Amino acid sequence: MERAATKSEIVEKLQQQILSMQGFRQPTAQQVSTGLGPLEAAFPNKVFPTGVIHEFLSPIAEDAAATTGFMAGLLSRLMAQGGPCLWIGTKRTLFPPALKLFGVDPDRIIFIDLVKEKDVLWTIEEALKCDALSAVVGEVSEISFMESRRLQLAVEQSRVTGMLRCYHPDKIGNTTSVARWKISSLTSALEEDMPGVGYPRWNVELLKVRNGKPGTWQFQWANNYFQHLSQPAPVSKIVMQQTG
Repeated sequence: MERAATKSEIVEKLQQQILSMQGFRQPTAQQVSTGLGPLEAAFPNKVFPTGVIHEFLSPIAEDAAATTGFMAGLLSRLMAQGGPCLWIGTKRTLFPPALKLFGVDPDRIIFIDLVKEKDVLWTIEEALKCDALSAVVGEVSEISFMESRRLQLAVEQSRVTGMLRCYHPDKIGNTTSVARWKISSLTSALEEDMPGVGYPRWNVELLKVRNGKPGTWQFQWANNYFQHLSQPAPVSKIVMQQTG
C-alpha cells in the first residue's frame, strides 16, 4: 500500500508548485550557474532565477557604470546557452568591445537604440516574447506595476531572462520583478607590483527578492568569474595607482 503523504510533505509540494508558477524552478542539469556563490542562497531553491524579470536601480551615473559591468558578467553566463541578447534603450553609453572583459562577445548582442522612451517598453515586451534569445536588457527611467506585469507575462511564455536597468528613478514603486538590485562600485585591489587598475569590484545589494532573503555581498570579476569577497570593502569609485 502506498504511504500517505504527511502534512509537511503536502505543504512542501504546494510551496514548490507556487514557486514554479512564479518563475522559480527546481535545479536541473541545464540550470544556469552564475558563480555568485553565497548570493544564490538568497533565492528560493538557492538558484539564480532565469526566465524572469530582474530590476536594477541606478540612481547616479557611477552606479549605472558599475551596474553595466555586473550585468555583463551575468550575461556571460546566460549567453553560454547559445542564444543572443537584445540591448534596448534611448541613450546608449556602452562601448561594446569592453564587454569582452566580462567574457561577452559583442557581436552576439543586438543593440536597439530608440528615439522615444515610450517605444522602449513596447520593444522590450516584444523582445521578451522571442524564445530564441538568452536575455533582454532594457534601459528605462522607471516602470509602473502594470507595465512590469506585461513583461512578466511575456517571460512566463518564452522563459527569456529580462534585465531592466532603471536610470535615475524619480520614485520606486511596486513591480512584478522577481529581484530588485542596486550595484555600487568598490575600490579595486591591485596585483602585487602591478601598475594600473585592479579587477572590477562591486557592492551588490538585493533590495527585494520574491520569497527570498535580501542582503548585501561584495564581489569582484577576475579570470572570467565572479569572486566573492569575504571581507567587506568601503564603497567607492575605482581608483588608479599613481605611477611616475
